[in-house]
Amino acid sequence: MSEFADLVASAVNPSMTRDEREAVYAVVKEAVQRLQEREGLGADDPRTALQQHLIEETIRDVEADIARVISMEKLERAFAAQNASDAGAG
Repeated sequence: MSEFADLVASAVNPSMTRDEREAVYAVVKEAVQRLQEREGLGADDPRTALQQHLIEETIRDVEADIARVISMEKLERAFAAQNASDAGAG
């Protein structure tokens, strides 16, 4: 599943809006659903439920990584602004 997570992660990036990322996730979910239909997996098949769970888990992980990147960027900007302020006052 790590290849799948890498694929999803490479399809989105922190500069995208949440709506843009949601659109990517919708495409991923649709593609997996088509693959499940092609394989003859019904909605009541436990493998379908597992795959859906793994997709949602992957999306949560990617969103957590994006939130972490955005937070680090904000901290770096705040630190740079503080250093600039300190340099100007000193």
